[in-house]
Amino acid sequence: MLRLSVPFRQALSRLSPVLMLMLSLGCILIGRADQNFDNDLRTGLNDILAPAYMVFSAPIEAAEHGTGVIGHLFSLSEENAQLREQNAELLQWQEVAMALQAQNDALKASLHYVPSPMPQYSTGEVVADTGGIYDRSVLVLVPPANGDPQNLVGAVAMDGRGVAGRVVEAGARSARVLLITDLNSRIPVALGANGAPALMAGRNGPDPSLIYWSPGQPPAEGAMVLTSAQGGAFPPGLPIGVVHYDAQNDPVVLPLASLDSLRLLRLFSYPDNLPVLTQIPHTKPAATAHRSKH
Repeated sequence: MLRLSVPFRQALSRLSPVLMLMLSLGCILIGRADQNFDNDLRTGLNDILAPAYMVFSAPIEAAEHGTGVIGHLFSLSEENAQLREQNAELLQWQEVAMALQAQNDALKASLHYVPSPMPQYSTGEVVADTGGIYDRSVLVLVPPANGDPQNLVGAVAMDGRGVAGRVVEAGARSARVLLITDLNSRIPVALGANGAPALMAGRNGPDPSLIYWSPGQPPAEGAMVLTSAQGGAFPPGLPIGVVHYDAQNDPVVLPLASLDSLRLLRLFSYPDNLPVLTQIPHTKPAATAHRSKH
């Protein structure tokens, strides 16, 4: 390290203000003569100091935003604390789940419970709703069928919210779904928490009607409408809609499925409950359709 003598350092300290003043005056005079001098000087200084700014600002930004080695250590510490809390909570829920599983297994054993078969399903895009021989039906594009396409006939079509209908025709790449609102649709249903039996009939309108309910037990407004296992056409418990009384004080079903804007349908095939469907003669509704009811 270069050591300067005391007299030289004193002389340098006296001359430094004078030199800086002369340098400043020189820059002012040069700036008067050249209008771009100050911009060029500032740009040059920025170019020189920019790497230094980056070097010194990187640790500060890392500390502010929680990045870098120190920020990473703090983040790991917080994550570990959260994971320990979640792990303790999951252990508690695991004990609850094991107790419920044991209780469920004991109840199933005492009731000789036979689990329902898992359905096969395929998802298809609704490509047309021309109707064909039915007034209310849609054509669904499905993946290529494995084996006989007719195995898809009778599959339950759902749109993610509720039952939309069931397959009445099937080919290698397409299937026609008869909607629950078609005049030819007849579906046994269960009403409310008690599962009171009734029959839901389409009428080519937006809402199917309810007919043939239990005597003295009319459907309650707002009751949930589920599929019934009567007849073997549908598995029990699939959501269809809710009961509502129209202007004529007749019970109808407000479908859960968005039947007016179907885009995707999932077709569920229940191997043990597939119905053998026969062609239903197509009938057009009269000006005022006759409806049988209790």
